[in-house]
This record gives sequence, C-alpha cells and structure tokens, in this order.
Amino acid sequence: MARKITMFVLVMMVLGFAFISYVTVLRTDYRLTTTFVNVSMVVLLVFLIVLVLRYFVLVFLSFLHQQERLHIPDRVMDYFRTDDQSHFPSVSIIVPCFNEGVVIERSLMSLLQLHYPELEIIVVDDGSTDDTAVRARRLAGCQGNHRVQVLQQPNSGKAVALNNGIQHARGELIMAVDADSRLDPASLLYAIPHFNDPQVGAVAGNVKIVNRRNLITRLQALEYIEGLNMVRRSQGYLHAVNVIPGPLGVFRRTVLKQVGGYDDDTFAEDCDLTIKILAHRWKVEYEPYAITWTEAPETINAFFRQRYRWTRGILQSLRKHVANLWGGSGPMNTFVLWYMGFEALLWPIMNIFAQIYFLYVVLVFDMSVFVVFWWGQLTVLDIVVAMFCLGMEREDFVLAPYSILYRIYFVVMTDVCKVIATAEEFLQVKMSWGKLERAGRL
Repeated sequence: MARKITMFVLVMMVLGFAFISYVTVLRTDYRLTTTFVNVSMVVLLVFLIVLVLRYFVLVFLSFLHQQERLHIPDRVMDYFRTDDQSHFPSVSIIVPCFNEGVVIERSLMSLLQLHYPELEIIVVDDGSTDDTAVRARRLAGCQGNHRVQVLQQPNSGKAVALNNGIQHARGELIMAVDADSRLDPASLLYAIPHFNDPQVGAVAGNVKIVNRRNLITRLQALEYIEGLNMVRRSQGYLHAVNVIPGPLGVFRRTVLKQVGGYDDDTFAEDCDLTIKILAHRWKVEYEPYAITWTEAPETINAFFRQRYRWTRGILQSLRKHVANLWGGSGPMNTFVLWYMGFEALLWPIMNIFAQIYFLYVVLVFDMSVFVVFWWGQLTVLDIVVAMFCLGMEREDFVLAPYSILYRIYFVVMTDVCKVIATAEEFLQVKMSWGKLERAGRL
C-alpha cells in the first residue's frame, strides 16, 4: 500500500509539472509581453523545476526512511523487554526553562512517565520571574527509579542553562527537552538504539503540535508534518539531519564535549550545535517514533516573532560556520548545509518575487490563466504530499484540506517573515529573544 501511495504522489507531481509547463511555455503569447516578463518566466520555470525535483527527492527519501523504520517498534520492544539492564546506557535529561510555570509540571510528569529503567532529570531555571522553580521543586527528589534535580542560575540564556545542566549531568547520553514539551512514554526507547552505531552522535525527535485550536495552529501542525518532518525523514535516511529540534534531541555526552557544548552567540542554539556535530563528521539521525508534543503560537503576532527568531538564528549559524559550506565536514553533510542555506535564503526570496511577478502580469498583461494554473499545480502538489505525509505519520486526515490554504496563505506569510528577518540580519538590526507566552495547552 505504501509503495502505491508513493507512486501516486510521484505521478501526480509529473502530471502537474507537465501541465503547468505546457500552459506557461506553449500557450503564452510572447509578442504581447516584455523582456522582463519573458526572462522572469524562464527564471520562475527553473525555480519550479527545482521545487518539483525537491519534492521528488524528499518524498522518495522519506519513503525509504519509512520503510527502514517499519518494523522498529517490534524490535525496540524486544530489545527492552529483557530483565538484563546492563545494556541500558545511562541517560540525563536537561530541561532549561524561563518563566514556564504554566507548563513545567506537566512537562516533568511526562518525563517521569518515560519507559526507561532509570533517569536523571535536571531542571535548570534560567532566572525565571514567575513560579517556575517553585512548581519544579514540587517534583524534585526521587520519583520511583527516576531522580529530579532543580538548579537555578541568573538569567543567562538557554544555551548557558543547557551547558549548566550538562556539567551537572552524569549520564552517558544527554537528552535536551524544552520545558513546554510533553513526550510520549516510549519516545526514549526508540531513540536509544540508534547509538548502537558508534558513528551516531545525536538523534532528532519527531515534534508535533498539541494545540490545534484555530487556523494558524492547524496550519502549523500541517507544516510540522509536511514541511519539517518530511525533510527530517529524508535527511535521516542520509544520516545528516541539519537541525536537532529543541523539544527533543539526544546526544552522546562525549560528542557534546568534543564540540564544546552549546554556544550563546546565535538565536538558534540547536541549529548551531547540530552544524558543529555535522562538521565533526558525526551521523545525526531522525527517529519518527520518538514523539514530543509542543505548543505552537496561537496568534499571527506570536507566530511572526517565533519565525523571525528562527530565521535570524539559522542565518547566524550559517554565517558562523560558512567555512563548512566549502567542504571539510564530508560530502553529505556539506550538501545538507547548502540545502539549509537554500531554504533560508533563496527559497523565500524567490517565492515573494513570484507573488509580485504574478500580480504584475495579471494587471498589465491579463495573464491570469498562467497564474491560476501555477497556483493550481502547486496546490494539488501540496494536497497529495500532505496526504502522503499524514499517512506516514499515522495522523488524522482532517488536516489534509488545510493544504489548500497552506501554499496560498501560510507559506507566503512565512516567507514574508523570513525575507524581513533576512534583510534585518544582513543590516545587523538589534533583536531580542522574543519569548513565546504559553497558554498551558500541554
């Protein structure tokens, strides 16, 4: 069944691309257009080819990754069913937090419910001004075989808090978890076996949106499943995930020591750390069964603040590690870093240019048919890929209709934010962290 779905996705991509190419190239009256319009049309067609090829590659590689992981649940359960606990590596979980009083207890309860023989959980309160530390201390001490420790420090930033926790940790493996995350009980069990490969330095988890309450959060839920996790699946097949998300990442302690831990000179410390790990030629895997739930911004303003910080943080990380774009970290890792640059810089700029171009040709040359078919092809593409990803993630297909608005509304809105953040990053406009206010949806 999975193979049939994949073939259907690929065929729909080919047909859609062929159709839009026919309308654009063969049905356009070039005598009525200008050099700017014709040149722009060629540029956009090239961009469309890259876009469709990207979808082809991502769908194909994510399908291969899914096939690799099909029987993992049974194998993992067999591996952890034994009474012999000598093969269980020790794990320390670091939870940095700043003003997370609304969610910290539920997050810690999900960690205490993880299926694992023994865990060390270290909460690092980064100078919170609310009752975060008080609420965390309610769960401090021994909880069954697990132990919770609460540390406090002056407000110094998330990277410093993570490093503080790592210094106090005793585990062979370090799991970093955001304070607004709720893990599925078996998440850690699925992540740990990856480290049987001595070349694996870290494992990225599967992040899902918990508060699917309105249009913006449901579109983000679809984005995480289609736009983020499909990419991570593809990169996971290549053993080169380029961003280990803050809500769930597992690391070898020796690798963190080798790369110097987290740095506090970017606004995307998780991206920066991942690039450093890839630069040292470690494999970075993706585990789709290691699931964590997180709150998404519920308003447009909060969404823009979050994506603005993400974009500038990624650009800061790429600029910091620009030497790795020209080799030194291995061919595959270098390619993945270039791909990150493409998505952070070229992709949003081209998308915004396309919107302006479409408006121009519709108003001046009455080429509305071209625009309709362009958007129609991309919308069909998004619907099919969304259904493919929802099937892989075993998600409810209720999110599939939102893919109609995904390209026209959500992607454009996101790319506008990215272009603004990119311009201000190059202009070195001062920025702050812009903390997201929690609604307590965990």
